[in-house]
Amino acid sequence: MRRRIAADGIPLAQFREELRNQIVLTRLRERELESRVKVTDLDVDQFLREQQQLSNDPSSQEINLAHILVAVPENANEAQTATLRAKAQRVQERARAGEDFAKLAGELSDAPGADANGGQVGLRTTDRYPPLFVQAIQNLPEGGISDIVRSGAGFHVIKVLEKRKGGFTGAVVQSHARHILLRPGPQLSETAAVQRLAEFKKRVQGGFADFAQLAREFSQDASARNGGDLGWANPGMFVPEFEEAVASLAPGQIADPVISRFGVHLIQLMERRQASLGEREKRELARNVVREKKLDEAYTQWSQDVRGRAYVEFREPPQ
Repeated sequence: MRRRIAADGIPLAQFREELRNQIVLTRLRERELESRVKVTDLDVDQFLREQQQLSNDPSSQEINLAHILVAVPENANEAQTATLRAKAQRVQERARAGEDFAKLAGELSDAPGADANGGQVGLRTTDRYPPLFVQAIQNLPEGGISDIVRSGAGFHVIKVLEKRKGGFTGAVVQSHARHILLRPGPQLSETAAVQRLAEFKKRVQGGFADFAQLAREFSQDASARNGGDLGWANPGMFVPEFEEAVASLAPGQIADPVISRFGVHLIQLMERRQASLGEREKRELARNVVREKKLDEAYTQWSQDVRGRAYVEFREPPQ
């Protein structure tokens, strides 16, 4: 018998089970926890002091690097090593000349997965990168290409994709997104809303519909008249489920439908930018961060208490 498949490609039974679990957790969080969590001005002051200390700690800096590896076999002789170094130098020259680094990595790198991720390692603190890499890019700006680095694996050409100071600074990454909101009710279940939005996503991605036009026709949010456009937003301005979806997207991408306390959303990230915050905005953002941290801690404690009060009786199956 053929399995029924949901709009996002997973079996319908699994889709419904995951949907039910998401709905339950969202409602429990709202009912049991959100009204209990309070954030005071003292909490905000303490958070900002701690973040200032972090920003002065070099080890808390976050960097995102991509690299191209020209592997050198363990038993390579001098002539082979020289040939491979020359190959690495040609790669470096092409990268410094402005060729697409991700494309070069996909074509030439011997590192696992380079064809899929363009050689990108990911945003992490400097202590989670090899010291050779950190030393090689220490004085490079974003977009800079390193000198050739020799490790036990071979020769590396490294590109700096991003550098961030640790801690909470006056600069943030703002997101510009748009969405379509459906509010479940007697005429539309949450499951049906998710499936409808998943179908919208397929139509937009297939070039058969325009996101903004769908938002104007179907969205039940005030942003509908603007094609779902939410404008530029600082981190913490949206509910956690919405924030997580936006953070997972590259510009132009559309997330799978997301359930929040407001309904079901179809979200598209349009662009991102760096922005500086004033003192008032900085404190408001800090308040949101502290609140989410307290909510996470409260949820963890609440779930442990629930498990601790649960009674489970194990019985032998009937003979």
